[in-house]
Amino acid sequence: MKKSMSLEHAVEAFAGFMILLSVALTYFVNPAWMWLTVFVGVNLFQQSFTGFCPAAIILKKVFGFRTEAELATH
Repeated sequence: MKKSMSLEHAVEAFAGFMILLSVALTYFVNPAWMWLTVFVGVNLFQQSFTGFCPAAIILKKVFGFRTEAELATH
């Protein structure tokens, strides 16, 4: 049985990638890129309370990721 990455794990992977990217850009390009790290952190924080995550919406609609609950029923 093929195991697909769930939407929840895809969001976590995307957030981790964006944080690492922003740290690299801050170090190698310009310190102002640190604001990308702040933006990602604020989005993660607000998502934990509201459930609204722009990245999840894009990953689901554009790339077809399914939630863990959807994967469990198929």
